[in-house]
Amino acid sequence: MDIKRTLIIFDALSQETRLRAFRLLVEAGRGGMAAGALSEALGIPHNTLSFHLNHLANAGVVGSRKQGRSVIYSANFQVVQDLIGFMVKDCCSAEFASIKEDKKTGCSTIELKNCCGTSAA
Repeated sequence: MDIKRTLIIFDALSQETRLRAFRLLVEAGRGGMAAGALSEALGIPHNTLSFHLNHLANAGVVGSRKQGRSVIYSANFQVVQDLIGFMVKDCCSAEFASIKEDKKTGCSTIELKNCCGTSAA
C-alpha cells in the first residue's frame, strides 16, 4: 500500500458516521449487513447512509452485493489488513512495533513493544 492510497482511506474514515458504519461492518464479519439494518443501527436515513457508504466504497474499505431485494455491505478485510501492515511496517519504528509472520498458518501477529519503560512499584 502506498501513502496516497492510505490517505484516501484515512479521509474516508475520518468522518464520524462513516467510522461508525465501518465499525459495525467489521463487527458483522465477512457476512456483512443489510443496508436497512445498518441504517437502523446508526439511526440515520437511508439516503444519508447511502452517501456515506459510497464514500467508503470509493476508498475501497467496504464492498456490496445484492441478496434478493437487499444490498449487503461488508468491510473489505484485505484492505484493512494492508492498511494496518502499512502503518506498522512503514510508519512505526521497529523498536515500537513489528509484524511476525507465521508460515504454517499464514497469519500475522502485530507485536507492540513497551515503549514507555517500566516503573518500579
